[in-house]
Amino acid sequence: MSLEAFLHNLHFDIDKVSPENWEVDWEDAPLAYKLYHGLPSVPLSPEVPLALEGRDGPQKPDLRRIGHFLWYVFGLNQISHSVFTLDSTEQSPDLMQSYRRFVPSGGALYPNEVYVYLKLTDLPAGMYHYDVAHHRLILLREGNFDSYLSQALGGRCEVSTCFGAVFVSTMFWKNFFKYNNFSYRLQGLDAGVLLGQLLEVGKRFGFASGVYFQFLDRAINHLLGLSEREESVYAVIPLSVEPTIWFMRGSDTTSTELCREIPAIQNHHYVRSQKVLEFPMITKMNEASMLESTLSFREVKTKKNMNGEDRVIALPDVKRLSYEFASACRQRYSPDMDFILEKVSNVQLAELLKEVTASFSYRNDLDGAQRKQVSRVSLYGCLYNVEGIPNGAYHYDSAAHELRQVNLGDHRLQLQYGMSLDNVNLFQVPLCLHVAGDLDHYKTELGYRGYRIQQMEAGMLVQRLLLAASAIGMGGHPLLGYDVNVCDEIYKMDPQGKTSLIQIPIGPFQHRPWLRGGLHS
Repeated sequence: MSLEAFLHNLHFDIDKVSPENWEVDWEDAPLAYKLYHGLPSVPLSPEVPLALEGRDGPQKPDLRRIGHFLWYVFGLNQISHSVFTLDSTEQSPDLMQSYRRFVPSGGALYPNEVYVYLKLTDLPAGMYHYDVAHHRLILLREGNFDSYLSQALGGRCEVSTCFGAVFVSTMFWKNFFKYNNFSYRLQGLDAGVLLGQLLEVGKRFGFASGVYFQFLDRAINHLLGLSEREESVYAVIPLSVEPTIWFMRGSDTTSTELCREIPAIQNHHYVRSQKVLEFPMITKMNEASMLESTLSFREVKTKKNMNGEDRVIALPDVKRLSYEFASACRQRYSPDMDFILEKVSNVQLAELLKEVTASFSYRNDLDGAQRKQVSRVSLYGCLYNVEGIPNGAYHYDSAAHELRQVNLGDHRLQLQYGMSLDNVNLFQVPLCLHVAGDLDHYKTELGYRGYRIQQMEAGMLVQRLLLAASAIGMGGHPLLGYDVNVCDEIYKMDPQGKTSLIQIPIGPFQHRPWLRGGLHS
């Protein structure tokens, strides 16, 4: 299968990307976190604050503060026991135990890993892995790598003024073992929700940041000691509390030249699986997406939505939500069959949509020095039982804070039939939202790398949506098991060159029977 056909099927015909006889070997499943052994470790404080609002202004962090930052970004925060099935004919229900984080993940498999480059007064400078299972740092490579990292980013960031940087990677096997080739779509989205959480947490800690989607892949993987056939970095996020030039004029270098500057390292880690299968299509996509030279870095021009909607509905003029961030993180909930249909006010809808799009603006290398005016991903929604708004499909115009009518009517039956699993009752959902993006996923400017970047930006918007929903007392459940063709037809996206990237039902809910406890002290 060609890479072009693979990406098309991954989006529009997912049955073609994985073998029909695929069976998941749960007994040999990998861990949801990477465990290094035989390397120096630095414990992080377990006494994390339960509120983040009202903290001190920007200041260079110490190790304790970095530990709190990482815990809110990707740490284990809750353990829960919930009823998996409840049948009156059964003697006892099936119980499911899970460890929760503040970000969702397809199948709760968490294919991403977090690495940090730190230069703190109370910690040796170097490259570290965030050991989620033990809430500690693992030292991979000691030293100052400002020059190396700056060159790997094409000389576009003043790394010397940053106190560190975060690297978000993907370990391919961690969700390939369950989803086969479909995992490639999930990996970008999972990385995106993690990036969305990281940026929101960074704001609360007073950290300035920028997301670099383009860098010399092999040079960064070499720095961290990663095998690209097993794991690869998807995004680099420098962090600063000092004035920093985020986008300087680029310099010309290659991965081959840069890798010669430091020796290779081989660190050992544990994944639990005794038999790790090959994933040739994932490997091919990763190789095709890699950048060898900084001359390949590009910016992407955003296009205005040219949708020919008929009626425009102005939403109530509302202020941005004021909410306690840590509480919203803890209360985030993904209802399955737990949605309950209640009327949603137009003020609630307005607050939700305004908060999501206002918080989404972020510094990145696709826009360059100029902050973008038009987002590359946008929100559409099938609304039902919303006060003052006719049932129908709409596009949200964030600049005007308006709903643009696309297709009137109750679309819940079409959406329900389009689901590949009956794990959510969409007849109980008032807001079924879709993140949309360009159908060509920036291939002209970014090649095959554009697909995973688009998935990451979609994931970043999804995390903002889930946090905002939590803040107003609603739940949201990101879904990929839906028929993209059905949604694109409802929204009349094809003439615009757009497509729906992910489906997120949002609404009031009731908790399923479960027992949960916080993993903090």
